[in-house]
Amino acid sequence: MHRHSNFMRLNKLHIPFIVTCIAMLLLPLCLASAQTKAFTVVIDAGHGGHDPGAIGKTSREKNINLSVALKLGKLIRTNCTDTKVIYTRDRDVFVPLAKRAEIANNAKADLFISIHTNSLGGNQKVKGASTWTLGLAKSNANLEVAKRENAVILYEDDYQTRYAGFNPNSSESYIIFEFMQDKYMSQSVHLASLVQKEFKQTARREDRGVHQAGFLVLKASAMPSILVELGFISTPEEERYLNTDSGQNALARSIYRAFLTYKKEQEARTGESLTPNNKPLPDTSSRSSSTPSNKKRQEEAPGKNVSAPLFKVQILASTRPISEGSRELKGLKNVDFYREKGMYKYTCGSSTDYNEILRLKKQLSRRFKGAFIIAFKNGKKTDVETAIREYKKNKNNN
Repeated sequence: MHRHSNFMRLNKLHIPFIVTCIAMLLLPLCLASAQTKAFTVVIDAGHGGHDPGAIGKTSREKNINLSVALKLGKLIRTNCTDTKVIYTRDRDVFVPLAKRAEIANNAKADLFISIHTNSLGGNQKVKGASTWTLGLAKSNANLEVAKRENAVILYEDDYQTRYAGFNPNSSESYIIFEFMQDKYMSQSVHLASLVQKEFKQTARREDRGVHQAGFLVLKASAMPSILVELGFISTPEEERYLNTDSGQNALARSIYRAFLTYKKEQEARTGESLTPNNKPLPDTSSRSSSTPSNKKRQEEAPGKNVSAPLFKVQILASTRPISEGSRELKGLKNVDFYREKGMYKYTCGSSTDYNEILRLKKQLSRRFKGAFIIAFKNGKKTDVETAIREYKKNKNNN
């Protein structure tokens, strides 16, 4: 009995110590979990309040956009508990265009999805959904879509000051998008492609494709961003579909499924490790005869020791290395790569002559729709607009 009581007394002394040790071991895990940033998506319902957007025979765009946006947000919140959903508006109010992007930027969002409804004049009966990313409009039709969506700034009293004199109805204003390169372009185009795939398969919508145009709301957002045109409110059949609960649910579900695929890919990218059997492409840029090892080359930026800005065309990005001869390269030779934020980014061409690379980009865009120009300065990636200005200055001085 005496030995038993001593044993019990000893255990009572050790229990608090053991509990403390376990708590100290678990504490870093708890802190790590608490400090992990939730995946954040900002859903932007276009127009609102005194800005109705496009007007159909029986409905207004602003209401369709909001209904689909709320349905999309509900799907994400219900099924993705690790995702934070933020709305630029969740009711019928007017939100300035710059404020919408500001909401996303302040939240450090991982994605920005702007939801709109299309319209055409002249009794044109057009059907189908399209998804847009930031870029230079390649046709008058694309430019007209951007003009219509950017015209929302005319509802703002100080739009000329806020948007630096940008006139949404003037084609000349859109020249700013010619030399602008979006560093999130490849991710945005990829998400847009996923959305279009789901519109076609899940909602049985006519696929009107992925396009680029100069949308101010996308220009100001510092993350992968897309603008969705759900359908044409100007076509009676489309307008009826866009105002049905079943139609809105199908559209929201399509965007949600695309979002889910994109999110899973991003999660796989951050947790993916390289395997020795999946080797990256050899580096084909001009270097000294003493070629560095693969590991070192992957972490270098092309164009080392070049004093003038060096321009290249980025054709695609991947979470994994792409083997030479892969179908993803579509038979393209002399492909280079660099690594940035865990992504393998593949480029073609290398020149200090911007015009030469601009011509190459136009050729490559036929095979790689998301191709865009990037720049390097003294071995480091640099802002392409700054590099273009330096190129023009050097050209004028020569």
